[in-house]
Amino acid sequence: MDDKFDVIIVGAGLAGSTAAYRLAQEGLQVVLVERAPYPGAKNLSGGVLYGQVLNRLIPEFWKEAPLERYISREVVMFMTGQASFSIDFKNQAFSQPPYNGFSVLRGKFDRWLGEKAENAGAMLVPGIKVDALVRDGGRVTGIVAGDEQMLADVVIAADGANSFIAQQAGLQKKIDPAYLAVGVKELIGLSPEIIADRFVLNENEGAAYGMVGFATQGVAGGGFLYTNRDSLSIGLVMHLDECLKTRIQPAEALDEFLAHPAIAPLVRGGKLLEYGAHLVPEGGIPMMPKLVMDGLLVAGDAAGLSINNGFVVRGMDLAIGSGLAAAEAVLEARAKNDFSAAGLGVYSQKMEKSFVMQDMHTYVQAGEFMKNHRLYTAYPRLLEDIMTRIYSQDSTPKEHLLPILMQGLKDSKVSLIDLGLDGWKGVRNL
Repeated sequence: MDDKFDVIIVGAGLAGSTAAYRLAQEGLQVVLVERAPYPGAKNLSGGVLYGQVLNRLIPEFWKEAPLERYISREVVMFMTGQASFSIDFKNQAFSQPPYNGFSVLRGKFDRWLGEKAENAGAMLVPGIKVDALVRDGGRVTGIVAGDEQMLADVVIAADGANSFIAQQAGLQKKIDPAYLAVGVKELIGLSPEIIADRFVLNENEGAAYGMVGFATQGVAGGGFLYTNRDSLSIGLVMHLDECLKTRIQPAEALDEFLAHPAIAPLVRGGKLLEYGAHLVPEGGIPMMPKLVMDGLLVAGDAAGLSINNGFVVRGMDLAIGSGLAAAEAVLEARAKNDFSAAGLGVYSQKMEKSFVMQDMHTYVQAGEFMKNHRLYTAYPRLLEDIMTRIYSQDSTPKEHLLPILMQGLKDSKVSLIDLGLDGWKGVRNL
């Protein structure tokens, strides 16, 4: 194909389909290229979508999108080998429109959003592997797929973590394993009635869990669990560099996590529906590539957009926000007929002004803080020891809380200085 289009978007994930939808709304000739047979076919089971940004693009999208449950309950759990300590927050305000977040299954949701882009006028081309970029001098002018090429004024790289397009364009060097994590997850089938009863939820409510400590066997990262309508998305995210050093296998760690006394009752009786693993960008701003060059923009996971601050894991809303910013930048560049890096540079400006980069800057130190190994070993054990002392009734005289806390600190070998510094860094960075 030697046809020329206005925009070619590589990757029909959330960033790519968002950009395609917005540009097609304005009447541009958009090609949305997807390697899988359909958008979402290669996406693992799901997570939480914080949907305010999507609501700006598709008002009240929850009335038509294939969502699972609205998240009204957020739980942070610290785990040792035999105990757990949870912070459990539920807010009924999260159960009202426009809602705070939704559990989604990406295979369903990505397909819906890709079809929305197609219905708006974008040309969805699935089953296509992009082999190279077409260049005219230093400018990107299209893509090569097999023996064919497609040309466009702008190419948007939305091809996921460890982006081939960004690397071939020279915008991203080979990513340091310290900036990547391995995500392993299972989709476990349970009836809606069991989920509602087991997680103390009303009919359409959902819960999101984040687990720290034993879940990853001391490796930086954490566990997660999200309730869907008739299934659970559950798994681990473990930093790749530490897995390589410790030789801990994420798949084996997942088996032990699922057998933990705090987790096994939650998945009991469930049927394994799906299993998979994939790379997760965890480096934040330090791992981000350059976002703009002549004829090319980078968005979504390809741009390294993800946040894990220990309480919330985000990526989907950031991808949608970046896809929307990329589309608006293309529209402005087209109005000026300037698709150079200077003409497309408004994308970087829009990103910096949006919640996407503002939140990335807010949590720029979160990734480094979350590699503090006391979070995964010493502090869960300290909490277990303190709570055991508080609740144990063994016919010996009880102490006030302060002596219990001090003895727990002494036994844990966590110094008051370390505790104070970690607390201060946590408050500042999270």
